[in-house]
Amino acid sequence: MEPNIKNIAVLTSGGDAPGMNAAIRAVVRTGIYHGINMFGVMQGYQGLITDNIKPMDARSVSNILHLGGTILKTARCLEFKTDEGQQIAYNNLKKNDIDGLVVIGGDGTFTGAKRFSETFGVKVIGIPGTIDNDLVGSDFTLGYDTAINTVIEAIDKIRDTADAHDRLFFIEVMGRDSGCIALRSSIASGAEAVLLPEKETSVNELIEKLALGAATKKSSSIVIVAEGHKQGGAYDIAKRVKETFDHYDTKVTILGHLQRGGSPSSFDRILGSRLGFAAVNALIAGETEQMVGLKGNEIKLTSIREALTAHSFKLEPDLMEMTEVLSI
Repeated sequence: MEPNIKNIAVLTSGGDAPGMNAAIRAVVRTGIYHGINMFGVMQGYQGLITDNIKPMDARSVSNILHLGGTILKTARCLEFKTDEGQQIAYNNLKKNDIDGLVVIGGDGTFTGAKRFSETFGVKVIGIPGTIDNDLVGSDFTLGYDTAINTVIEAIDKIRDTADAHDRLFFIEVMGRDSGCIALRSSIASGAEAVLLPEKETSVNELIEKLALGAATKKSSSIVIVAEGHKQGGAYDIAKRVKETFDHYDTKVTILGHLQRGGSPSSFDRILGSRLGFAAVNALIAGETEQMVGLKGNEIKLTSIREALTAHSFKLEPDLMEMTEVLSI
């Protein structure tokens, strides 16, 4: 079938996520395979405004599968949120004869893409690239698996020193609005407790749980705190626990941006490749304002509007229950 799209640009925006380069590679090579001219936009939406748009060929994406970050770079662009900024971006797309756009990122990226497409009629397909796993329409977002593995590796090392010194460690992980990383890493690392944005857990409840562990002769405890927990961050919670529960020597570790870096896992490399391949095929088929996502090991399309209903995303009930049952 003759493609109805002649020129496609790809960009990465917002926070970087392992596997973005795999997606970029798949987008570029799938487009070239179908005879489409491919372009890379540097520094996300900022590059659309500054016309930092470069032609890409198959060799432009050689040897990047194993790299973390994004070869196209990324930036948060306040100007793109304005009518004037979007008009400049559209003018630059037209100047380069680009008639299809693949955006890789999270909710902020998709919000900008949705408005851009609605205002100017640009054909846009989104690839969910965020370690938070908080977009409806994909069981796993790009970078989530790698981030969890990074967290687990760090916790395993912290567990060693916690056991050696009879310590209580509070470990803060990313997740301002989503507890996905905290929940899964708590189960995989055998944490004694996990504090999630989606669940109300008071400091008193946490203290009761830690006291029970101490009574049953636990030599150390790990508490994982999602950064968006309503009781505060790991330092605040650790301070309040220490005031009333001094059985353990209390320490705090903030993993921070460590979670975003590193070589992507095999899962994220394959997922990025599948999503990039599907994104270009969706544009060729005439789709727009859609997100490609993984649902039950099949690639499905979800409207960007629906994908952005992040607050309807629910953590798995069995995993929530397991955090209580398996940590006794």
